[in-house]
Amino acid sequence: MNPEPPGDPGDDADTRAWLRLVYSPGIGPVALRRLLRSFGLPQQVLQCDATRLRGLLAPAAIDALLGEPPPALRELLARAVDWLAEPGHRLLTLADPDYPRQLLEIPDPPPLLWARGDPALLGRPRMLAVVGTRNPSAQGARDSREFAGSLARAGVTVVSGLAGGVDAQAHRGALDAGAQGGSTVAVLGTGCDRVYPAANRGLAREVARDGLLVSEFALGQAALPAHFPRRNRIISGLSAGVLVTEAALRSGSLITARLAAEQGREVFALPGSIHNPTARGCHRLLRDGARLVESIDDVFDELGWQAPAAGGDAAPQQRAEGPPPGSAARQVLDCMGFDAIGFDQLQARSGRPTPWLLEQLLELELHGRVQRLPGGRLQRIGRG
Repeated sequence: MNPEPPGDPGDDADTRAWLRLVYSPGIGPVALRRLLRSFGLPQQVLQCDATRLRGLLAPAAIDALLGEPPPALRELLARAVDWLAEPGHRLLTLADPDYPRQLLEIPDPPPLLWARGDPALLGRPRMLAVVGTRNPSAQGARDSREFAGSLARAGVTVVSGLAGGVDAQAHRGALDAGAQGGSTVAVLGTGCDRVYPAANRGLAREVARDGLLVSEFALGQAALPAHFPRRNRIISGLSAGVLVTEAALRSGSLITARLAAEQGREVFALPGSIHNPTARGCHRLLRDGARLVESIDDVFDELGWQAPAAGGDAAPQQRAEGPPPGSAARQVLDCMGFDAIGFDQLQARSGRPTPWLLEQLLELELHGRVQRLPGGRLQRIGRG
């Protein structure tokens, strides 16, 4: 039998064996699955001699697995001791009864999930991913937050990837609904002890406190481009479906949607303006057969979930920042439409003098109904 490597976490032999097997160099996902199918649990794999492992692993990988752990693995094993000792920190393995059953349905379930927060959320019966571009329009950001909040208030756990833009808005909307039972799960493309982007550290702390952070990547792992497609398969795998609220044609959200379809999950998309480049990914999804969504009732209907009670929060709330605009300001909104517009174009549409138009725009900005965009353009906020 292998000698126990120094610095292993605690006295849990199963945990030590899982960490040793999963993170030994030279053992990728395919080889790992072969080892588990051939020999059983990691402790049984580690009891094999080199002869039995030939044909499944390269010689260098066998030496790393059966010999002294390399320095990087020893450091991880030691770091795991302290991390797992923290309240609310868990390591879920494929053999753990708390491992999410829905991930067992996908072709390549992560062998380990580092979890920070409430792992019971992974067993919720209703989970939906809300994803989209890192650079949403003002309306796209608002829609993402409000759809996520409506879903959470209706008892759906919102899953996303803690990226900037739509992901952050989705988590924030679900957290806003916490008093009504809302919950959210953030799947990371880094180790569970790191946050990317750094601007979302505060949000990550809130998710860990009131929801759940999960990652398959080892502690200390930085954000690498290859990590995010793997993260995305977990986002879609945990969820009954994926809702894309706003996405460009090259958005990583379309990867998540494709993975969802391959995993047998439903794909939903919000329509947007034909002039908005960050809506074109959603339009492509709709052309390819995604379900068009105008309210969360569309999601519930497609998934066969019981709809929210009458009078409930079926449609995203239009949270006005102030009183409804007066008739003059309403005329400006009508002239703006729902696309970003320059001041000169707005003035040409309205036919109004500059001082009058500036006065109405100031009122609308103060009430949160108009936002100024880079380049001096203006964007209407809200549908009303």
